[in-house]
Amino acid sequence: MAQRSTSLPMLSVFDRSRWTAMIDWLAVGVAVSLPWSTSVTAILVTLWILAVLPTLDAAAVRRELTNPAAYLPVLLWVLAAIGMLWADVSWHDRIAGLGKFHRLLVIPLLLIHFRRSERGVWVIYGFFAASLALLLVSWVLVLTPGLTWRGKELGVPAKDYIFQSMSFLICVFVLLGFACEAGRAHQWRRGVVAVALALLFVADMFFVVTSRTAFLVVPVLLVWLGWTEFRWRGLFGTLLLFLVIGSAAWSASPYLHERLTRSITEYEAYRTKNAPNSTGLHLEFLRKSLIFVETAPIVGHGTGSISEQFRLSETGHDSATAFHSENPHNQIFAVAIQLGLAGTAVLIAMWIAHLLLFTGGSGLVAWFGTIVVVQNVVSSLFNSHLFDFTSGWLYVFGVGVLGGMVLRQKDLGKDISFAFPLTGRKAT
Repeated sequence: MAQRSTSLPMLSVFDRSRWTAMIDWLAVGVAVSLPWSTSVTAILVTLWILAVLPTLDAAAVRRELTNPAAYLPVLLWVLAAIGMLWADVSWHDRIAGLGKFHRLLVIPLLLIHFRRSERGVWVIYGFFAASLALLLVSWVLVLTPGLTWRGKELGVPAKDYIFQSMSFLICVFVLLGFACEAGRAHQWRRGVVAVALALLFVADMFFVVTSRTAFLVVPVLLVWLGWTEFRWRGLFGTLLLFLVIGSAAWSASPYLHERLTRSITEYEAYRTKNAPNSTGLHLEFLRKSLIFVETAPIVGHGTGSISEQFRLSETGHDSATAFHSENPHNQIFAVAIQLGLAGTAVLIAMWIAHLLLFTGGSGLVAWFGTIVVVQNVVSSLFNSHLFDFTSGWLYVFGVGVLGGMVLRQKDLGKDISFAFPLTGRKAT
């Protein structure tokens, strides 16, 4: 059973309860603000950290730091801190490089807090509500072209289309997981509502705006869902479903057709002419990153060295090789360039530990956590998402909150029950 915290001894039981509720609401605020505002998210994350620190006790910290899901993010930060010593760049660049790793230190704090909190589901509701609002505004921007406010771009009210695609993708598979749960309980009407909402998110991704990375994450999560729910039947069924939906979307969506066709055209232009287009630059950054890692394979070039390595590699004019970058657009390379194979091993071990945390759990909470980890791992093959502000905090709070809920389930010896707005019933 979860132990009662001995922190905040100066407060009464009533005051501790109110303080804990405030911490939970701050976490909800972070989840709601993530799809909408960077500055609000930064403020709320800071307030959450300041609020939770006084509630920690030595026993809870020691217990959590024996868990690989908690100590591996800390170990990666420690390696990055040590990596500043051999970086051949200014201390300003070294400190800025270390700053990319700071958010990993929040994962253990979230695991500790939401292992003992009963309100983790509030955070799930908050993120889903914010994403649903984002979806509705996205469709309004597309369907009412006469509006004076057009958002960041067509169909993107806030942030950028890459994060919008990933948040919508998470919501799609959360809803599909819920639909499977409703089907097992013979709650067919509620399952249909969940699928209908999922299709609204999918339609926005296929017909309005999406990232190319999302197309790679979809089949992975579909196969995972099919295997988890129905084993071999589900595996083959989801593959068939992906082919059918993908073919239909390719035929019906001019946007999707243009997006994928342009990627192929850009690749050919890069391959034959070294053209500096979007696809070509991504491939060039990956090619150069591999060279950087080969020149310092064990411990890397040091923390904060990415920008300098790209600067030194610039050659030619008006070609892909002439462009500078501070981001290799690959999370593994973003760590390997700075910390070598040592840091890469810890990064991969952290991902595996987080995945095992959720696959070792049960119920919808574990499935939600699996979605967060899998989409981050797959999308990080083409983006440095842990080092991006919004995507990085999405991963940290997703793993921390949902991981804490899974640990709470294990402490209680049963799945956490909570009421879904779509059902009005208890689901596990």
